Amino acid sequence: MEAKWPEGLKKTKQRTDVYEVLLGAEAPMSAVDIFKKVPDYALSTIYRILASFEKYDMVIKSNLPGEDNSVYELNRGGHTHYAMCLKCHELVPLKKCPFEHVDIQTEENDFEITSHKIEIYGYCSKCK
Repeated sequence: MEAKWPEGLKKTKQRTDVYEVLLGAEAPMSAVDIFKKVPDYALSTIYRILASFEKYDMVIKSNLPGEDNSVYELNRGGHTHYAMCLKCHELVPLKKCPFEHVDIQTEENDFEITSHKIEIYGYCSKCK
């Protein structure tokens, strides 16, 4: 799948390589995880590329509690929630959004909700 580059973001070999790594990822990846897949680039380059992808809404950045690193996944137009194993830190994707059928909009406070994040913790099948 070829990347649809937003107007204003130059398409370079380095950006294309990072995009391809994220495209093939089964779960969100840290900059260090991506660096391990494209070791020809400096880690600082990977961070700059991810920052530009975030600026152009190409990736979704998540900060996992208890982790020093952020993780990134391609913005494919929807969203996925993950449960995190407290022992091995594996991210397990949930099949559907827990808020899928919850109406939390209120007219009284005139607040438009545009996104949400849910933190779910437990133990994966290998660690329980």
